[in-house]
Amino acid sequence: MPIRLPLLPADPEAPFPPAARAHPDPNGLLAMGGDLSPTRLLNAYRHGIFPWFSEGDPILWWCPDPRMVFDTAGFRLPSRFRRSLRGSGWQVRADTAFDRVVLACALQPRPGQDGTWITQDMMDAYGALHRLGHAHSVEVYDGRRLVGGIYGVGIGRMFFGESMFSGVSGGSKAALAGLCRILAGAGCPLLDAQVENAHLASLGGQRLPRPDFLAQVARLAAAPAPPGLWAPDRTDFQAARLAGPAGD
Repeated sequence: MPIRLPLLPADPEAPFPPAARAHPDPNGLLAMGGDLSPTRLLNAYRHGIFPWFSEGDPILWWCPDPRMVFDTAGFRLPSRFRRSLRGSGWQVRADTAFDRVVLACALQPRPGQDGTWITQDMMDAYGALHRLGHAHSVEVYDGRRLVGGIYGVGIGRMFFGESMFSGVSGGSKAALAGLCRILAGAGCPLLDAQVENAHLASLGGQRLPRPDFLAQVARLAAAPAPPGLWAPDRTDFQAARLAGPAGD
């Protein structure tokens, strides 16, 4: 039986349907249509909703239950990878190559996926959010080479992860760990990872029931953003620091 979805009105400030009306199968499908303007996107994220669709399809909006999240202060890399990081010369930075990170995420092969959901329209939309100061990236460099990255949307003390990539083995893990370190250090406790999968779960991602997630988003997104959250003195450091002390 075809799914009947609410069609969003043209006004980008129009409210989304209540998340409780999202379909259980596919999990979290809530509405369709609208646009990818900064106003619409920020309105969506403030309500725990995100766009996800393929090239040629209408814009689809999602709010799955449960939600995959990370406790930023409790994030911990696997012990073997931490040992390898201690000897690496990798460097973590933020907002130095946003467009390159998004493009690399779009080009990253994904098991079980044919193509990418990061269309040119999506790249343009998140690039606009970045220029307005709402979207951010964390990069991992080996010298001048970009070896990993992650990007997403920050509102108040809440961060919504969108996608990450590895140029070499472990690059995305280091980027995720770097993002969690930056957020935790500024008092941003929760990182949204959207849809549950085995890889995120293996890195410590937790399942949060949708009502609990939305309550957290309402509280954290309404809080003032920490001053200087994305300043270089907070976001430029050696990746070896993500490994913790030797013997840990």
